[in-house]
Amino acid sequence: MTSENHALPVRITDCLKLCYQLRERGERITTNAVREQLQARNPTEPLSGSTVTHLFQWLNSRGYVHHTPYHGVELTPMGEKVAAELVRHHRLLELFLVRIMGFPLDQVDAEADQLEHAISETFEERMDELLGYPTEDPLGDPIPSRMGTVRVPPSRLLSQLEVGQQGTVQRVTDDDPELLRYLATIGLVPGILVCVESITSYGDVYTLLIGESRQMVGEAVVNHVMIR
Repeated sequence: MTSENHALPVRITDCLKLCYQLRERGERITTNAVREQLQARNPTEPLSGSTVTHLFQWLNSRGYVHHTPYHGVELTPMGEKVAAELVRHHRLLELFLVRIMGFPLDQVDAEADQLEHAISETFEERMDELLGYPTEDPLGDPIPSRMGTVRVPPSRLLSQLEVGQQGTVQRVTDDDPELLRYLATIGLVPGILVCVESITSYGDVYTLLIGESRQMVGEAVVNHVMIR
């Protein structure tokens, strides 16, 4: 991480990273959305909406975001560059933790949160080389390049597939540990081939062929899995 980013307070960098991730998912960057995500990372420390508003104001005053009260936030080019670097470190660490250290999917987000603020550019470069210059993290999320660019293959939600259609799991759009544990248990993880065998009349239960295993899952699952 650059010396400029190391100098930023941890909560500020967390806020920038969340702004990037919300926009990446097509969601609005609002006080409530960021507060919920920050609170989930540290549930024992109460966080008010006004605290997040002050974070936005701080970032706005230093040119990282454009903050219009009651209308949300947009990253500036400078904020985009810093946020992409933060996301790059986080996702490289997640892949390192899974592939090299054997961590389960549901634990890597919290571990990477602890490490991402400490690693140097030299460490990042060595980790990138060791992993073979990857473009996706363990959940299929794109890893920004050193220049901040990303490559996102075309994909669509598993819930949008019709009976008889199949594809490869590209990414999981939710980082809830409980959901990730469940997906790992049934084998519905990035890189696996999945086929929709049947859908109930009301579309709330899907029978899937996951590799060679048959599983019945609900809407809460198929609405968080992207297929290519």
